[in-house]
Amino acid sequence: MGVPGVAPPPLSPLSPLSPLSLLLALSLLSRGGSAGSSCPAQCVCASNLLSCSQANLSLVPSPLPRFASVLDLSHNNVSRLRGDWTAARLPQLHTLLLSHNGLAFVSTEAFAPVPRLRHLDLSNNRLRSLEENLFSDLGELEVLLLYNNEIATVDRTAFENLGRLRKLYLGRNRIARFPLELLREGSRLPQLALLDLSANRLRAVPAGELQALPAWLRDRLYLHDNPLGCDCALFQLLARGRRRRLSAVLDFQEELRCVPPGSAPPASVGILELAGRQPLNCSEAREAVLEAHLGDSVTLGCDSRWQGGSRHWVTPAGDRVTGDGDNNGTANLLANGSLELRALRAEDGGTYACWVAGPLLNETLYVELLVHNFTLHGPHDTLNTAYTTLVGCILSVVLVLIYLYLTPCRCCCCRAAEKAPAPRDDSINSSVLSTTPNHEAGRAEPRPAPGGGSGQNGRFKAAGTPPAAAPQGPKVQRKVSDPDSVSSVFSDTPIVV
Repeated sequence: MGVPGVAPPPLSPLSPLSPLSLLLALSLLSRGGSAGSSCPAQCVCASNLLSCSQANLSLVPSPLPRFASVLDLSHNNVSRLRGDWTAARLPQLHTLLLSHNGLAFVSTEAFAPVPRLRHLDLSNNRLRSLEENLFSDLGELEVLLLYNNEIATVDRTAFENLGRLRKLYLGRNRIARFPLELLREGSRLPQLALLDLSANRLRAVPAGELQALPAWLRDRLYLHDNPLGCDCALFQLLARGRRRRLSAVLDFQEELRCVPPGSAPPASVGILELAGRQPLNCSEAREAVLEAHLGDSVTLGCDSRWQGGSRHWVTPAGDRVTGDGDNNGTANLLANGSLELRALRAEDGGTYACWVAGPLLNETLYVELLVHNFTLHGPHDTLNTAYTTLVGCILSVVLVLIYLYLTPCRCCCCRAAEKAPAPRDDSINSSVLSTTPNHEAGRAEPRPAPGGGSGQNGRFKAAGTPPAAAPQGPKVQRKVSDPDSVSSVFSDTPIVV
């Protein structure tokens, strides 16, 4: 509405309502384009945008202008995408739309002519598998839509070289194996922020590995509408997500269902309803308290839903820690938002708060730190003392064995000349517990004493004294024991006194 009493200004030649501007717009949108053959007859071209949608095409029209940046081929009948689908390279093309085509085959060389592609839509087709190195030529790809196909197998190298991929949509397919290689630390997709695996055929997921992922990735990890088997690890994973208000859990609580043990897939229950329910009787896992000891150094992580953003910490004493650290230099804010604490003291224990300024709203995370009022050096010293004592005992035993069995000879030249000791056949060891007389070898026959001192069985009387026999050779005559001697104990010869 114009101002009363003031005439409206005249239209300029380049005004949006001038005939010249309308003519220029119609020329840009005309079929065939202003450049003649640079725009295919079946397409509508506007500057560097080409729309060939709903043109009943079975092949990609050719030739395509080299300056094209967006190409829309959706809602056609292009069932096969070969490596020569375009006659020339399209170095400026960053968006390619091929949805709703009944596409069943894509060559591994199909994307070589479009190396600058950032957005690729292959959804709502009939793809059954993702072959080896299928997208390896798309190093700048950021968004890949593959939902609502018939994909059952995904090669582990299908997404090789996609270092900039941020969003991957694989929902409504037939995938039965969770592609964990896409999420592991240092994997091929370091910038992935959204992974949609909903409405597939997943029966199990690695809950432990998924729990270790950062919160900003779990916030966009969609697992609903899968025939998952019920277990407590899965329940705790989603319960933590609900407590952290992750979008993938809060937005699809009704669709997050699982099959109880021993039941058929139709008999499903809500995963978040497993708390205290038989037969699993799961309980929500509490956040672990970080424990440390005096003098230790620890790092407190700030696992926020928001990737990036400004962050700062507040200590239990109320001190704010920013990038410059605290006053005493024991706390330091790292580049990834974590808080490093050095030389812990007893008063450093308590609840730390991490404040994150996100793009839409702020988030506060709490980390509990328990500092034990002792160091770890005491147990180490006890262990060292016990180890030293054990080693000393072993060395003592070894030295005793060496002394007993490996004592060197005093004189090696005199050892051979040393006389052999006289045999002691009448020792207590040779006669005790003996069942037969052990006096056969090396013993002299008893001689009768003067005056007829011999007794029965050839033994001498107690009053008799046997004569000393002359030694013969190296042997010496053994002594004859008295009848009451211990040498006769347990002997089978009768003793006469």
